[in-house]
Amino acid sequence: MIEQLLLEKTREAVRVIYGQEISAELIGFEKTKKEIEGDFTIVVFPLLRISRKSPEATAHDLGEYLKTNIDWIREYIIIKGFLNITLKESFWLEFLGGNWNEPDYGLQQTRDEQPVIVEYSSPNTNKPLHLGHIRNNLLGFSLGKILEANGFRVIKVNLVNDRGIHICKSMLAYMKWGNGETPESSGMKGDHLVGKYYVLFDKQYKEQVRALKESGLQEDEAEKQAPLLMEAQEILRKWEARNQETFDLWRMMNGWVYKGFDETYNHLGVRFDLVQHESSTYLSGKDLVMKGLEQGLLNQKDDGSIWADLKDEGLDEKVLLRADGTSVYMTQDLGTAQLRYNELNPLKMIYVVGNEQIYHFDVLKIILKKLGCEWSDRIFHLSYGMVELPHGKMKSREGTVVDADDLMEEMYQTAEKTTRELGKVNEFSDDEATNLFSMIGLGALKYFILKVDPKKNMLFDPAESIDFTGNTGPFIQYTYARIQSLLRKAESAGLSLQATGPVPRVFETERPAARSPQPAVISLKPVETSILKMLYAFPQTIRQAGAEYSPARIANYAYELAKEYNTFYQEIPVLKEENRKMAETRLLISAFTGEVIKRSMSLLGIEVPSRM
Repeated sequence: MIEQLLLEKTREAVRVIYGQEISAELIGFEKTKKEIEGDFTIVVFPLLRISRKSPEATAHDLGEYLKTNIDWIREYIIIKGFLNITLKESFWLEFLGGNWNEPDYGLQQTRDEQPVIVEYSSPNTNKPLHLGHIRNNLLGFSLGKILEANGFRVIKVNLVNDRGIHICKSMLAYMKWGNGETPESSGMKGDHLVGKYYVLFDKQYKEQVRALKESGLQEDEAEKQAPLLMEAQEILRKWEARNQETFDLWRMMNGWVYKGFDETYNHLGVRFDLVQHESSTYLSGKDLVMKGLEQGLLNQKDDGSIWADLKDEGLDEKVLLRADGTSVYMTQDLGTAQLRYNELNPLKMIYVVGNEQIYHFDVLKIILKKLGCEWSDRIFHLSYGMVELPHGKMKSREGTVVDADDLMEEMYQTAEKTTRELGKVNEFSDDEATNLFSMIGLGALKYFILKVDPKKNMLFDPAESIDFTGNTGPFIQYTYARIQSLLRKAESAGLSLQATGPVPRVFETERPAARSPQPAVISLKPVETSILKMLYAFPQTIRQAGAEYSPARIANYAYELAKEYNTFYQEIPVLKEENRKMAETRLLISAFTGEVIKRSMSLLGIEVPSRM
């Protein structure tokens, strides 16, 4: 890459001119800011103690040496201590010719090393997936694809939280008020049906708490003594004791939920390499806790509960097993982490979980280290902000969430309405139109969520996300479709993109026949060079997105590329260009841009249409 050559030659220049060896880390190197002329910038301030000259004089020394020793450099300009280097058009043309049809452009080869685990989704089986789960799923799935593009062997994992007090609440409500209702008899998806009983439990529980408060109890005591909660806790004890009746009900209701989840995952377009269940991993956590107790690393209180004392780490005590012997979420996470280490020996364990769980994962790593698990530093919590809607926050137990299924249906309907109003499906069959509406609706949803830095809270507005002119998925999808339309028209006009060898025909060196009035030299317009610079930055963008665990890097890159291409499309003639070689060059730029847009969107889990 040209960056590496520039760095090596800059080190060489320092050695030749100033007689000193320096490391590459000492050289400040970056892409030139868009408002300044140049392609790459070398920051010379760190070199002043070696040159013993002014910033301008040092930059001049280096600029002259680099221009003399690198054929690709056209010129350089100096702004204080910044050496801005501009490359020749021939560099960008050769880059275009060598990469426009490279099938793995931007991607790293898979490394033969330990895998990276990315855990996401991790739903509770007491309610359907909602908008918050959508952000979780999209972040995790996209991050997995980005890490794969960086050469990592990724295992995408869904740990289903299928046991615990919340699940028992839905089970209890169904036992009391279900009357044998099933997904088939109700016409509801199984996860929606179970969620209905979770909401019903909360409603009845609050009534009991209110009555107990009116009888004179304080709120915290009323919440603990409400009969419904005590019954749910008894169901949890029965489940852990493997009471057959309790276990059969649990298995039946979870089965309904799994089927509903699978439908939602398929619609959303997310996949997993491994699905684990808390009911299969929590016992490993209990074993780990008991072993820690035996070794004197944990404490047991008079009521039989087991705790980790974290006061030396600046935290408080953390319960790991309740007095009745039942486990908590932390117990399960301890066991799951240990199992993953034992079975997969991962390079990294990335947990995609909301930022309200930052404390939980801090404690998880501390307890694992206290228990002698030195690999605990492989755990990374990718915390993300909450998603809100224009009308406020969502609460599952109160039934005020926006279900994922309902939201995806709303996105489809909005996409259909907007697309039809714009007349973009007038020549489509019904099946083609249906497929396009789904592609646009899901693309709008995914892009709108993924373009935001994961750490930030966000407001999701379905109507705003489907806009064909702004920073949206549909705008980028439309740009890709526009490019494909251009390429089809070019083919009909007899303009071919086929290469005669490793370098496309447009870059052959022979001069045109004497009868041809067309010049042999190709001159790029500024917007064309700008697009080529952006295409050149694609591999680095993937690396940055992987290093930062941020799909937003890819999303905003795709938008900027699409925006730049639309400027090119509006300002520069392609099919009307009389110089055939120039027309073919612009087609290659278009084809290359389209492929990089497609590849970028694929890393976000978004499809792009060839017609629109």
